Amino acid sequence: MSNIPTPAAHLIQDYEQQKNLFENQPTIIQHFLESQARQIADGLTSGTNQIRFTLPDRVIIPIRQIEQQATVTIPEAEREQRLGDLWASITRHEVRDAILHRLQELEQTPDQAISTSASLLRYSAAAHLVFNVLPAGRSVTYRPLEDEAIPSIPVGDDSLESAITQSSDAIAEQGSADEGRGELQSPFVPAARKFYLPQWVAFDNNNKLLVGSEKEAEAHIQSMQKYVQILHRASSLASYMVACDEYQRKRYGILGQLINQGRALANFKTNAIINKIKDRAKKGSLNRGLSISLPYFDDQSLEMAETEFEIIPAGRIMFIPAFVVRAARGKQAQVNQDTRLNSSTRKHLLAQLKTLETAFQA
Repeated sequence: MSNIPTPAAHLIQDYEQQKNLFENQPTIIQHFLESQARQIADGLTSGTNQIRFTLPDRVIIPIRQIEQQATVTIPEAEREQRLGDLWASITRHEVRDAILHRLQELEQTPDQAISTSASLLRYSAAAHLVFNVLPAGRSVTYRPLEDEAIPSIPVGDDSLESAITQSSDAIAEQGSADEGRGELQSPFVPAARKFYLPQWVAFDNNNKLLVGSEKEAEAHIQSMQKYVQILHRASSLASYMVACDEYQRKRYGILGQLINQGRALANFKTNAIINKIKDRAKKGSLNRGLSISLPYFDDQSLEMAETEFEIIPAGRIMFIPAFVVRAARGKQAQVNQDTRLNSSTRKHLLAQLKTLETAFQA
């Protein structure tokens, strides 16, 4: 994974300081912080409109002047924190903002015990999101497509498969029909095992659908987008988390897979559009106009998108394949000038349009 970016030195220093501060707390305080961190993390990722968390009764803080540590208690009246209203209408964005604002307020208080507790909760919640909420994946290596910034093509190991299925190579299901049978291993196909999280791979390297339906493939994309969103929540909560090796490992693994599978889904949808146009053309049902929404994957927003354009204006015009070719070429010229797209997304969209054009060339 040599393409993983190296965090700035100050982020590494901040991360190590917070990690050491947490590890220097007594075990009972660490466990308490972790329990409160789960509530904060849930507020950052779920739709709840009320968040409660509590500061610990004491923390160990560093005394820089004499290079020692001291245990400082926090008055009970200062510990309870409550955000939101159970009966009020409040959006997820407002809840997240309220959490971040309250932690910042607590960290800026002159009371060092409260300030330290808030910093510890911030670290604990961010670490919980990265280490506990997100599943770990396989050890993978991706290569970039030509000169792209984000590697997304898996470099797989084509050696012979082991006779023993590893847990990372399969979905483990507990057997229920026979008592004591244990876990059943449902191996992933080789194409899926080249990716970080094989359970969310819907297409092989030839854009062949590996799951039961297009809707299931879309659900896999949404799962990966949620994974990335949680990583972003962790780094927005504590920017220094990008210096964590586990954060970088998970970000590298999921980004490459999401972009790869997102483009494959776009290709699959484009081929379905082509087949539908050809089928309707055979039935003579395209003589009253034709407009299409061509799908593509935007690797800046990490979302599926569409570009709309007209092939035949509304009216009684007989469909001929050359109309599609002309419209696709015209749209390619527009996309080449579209500054809203980054270079890799533009290249991908142009390839989609080229596929459409080629399909209807004589």
